Amino acid sequence: MDIRHAVGVRVGLPESKLAALARYRDSAEFAPREVAALEFAEQVARDDQEVSEACWAQLREHFSEAEAVELMFIVGYQTFASKFAKAFAPVPQGLASQAFVPQLETAPAEAAGRV
Repeated sequence: MDIRHAVGVRVGLPESKLAALARYRDSAEFAPREVAALEFAEQVARDDQEVSEACWAQLREHFSEAEAVELMFIVGYQTFASKFAKAFAPVPQGLASQAFVPQLETAPAEAAGRV
């Protein structure tokens, strides 16, 4: 069982699409627009890559300039948030209603390894 089921979170994607994410370039689960967005997100997020001209060209085939900027913001923000959380390992402060705070059966680090 993965963390989505362990915490009872419903994700708005079919399981088949989530399972195919690691091979998004070759999977029939993803439309060309989604492939362009995922390729861009991967190249932005990876420290060992630059965003190639080919990637920008593919992105511009499917997204307007405004959409590309919004996508860049989202990818950049999520990358920042991930690195921040990794460095500081913040703990919940009890500000959210308990109805929205999932209770894990295992420690967060162990659960994260199952995602």
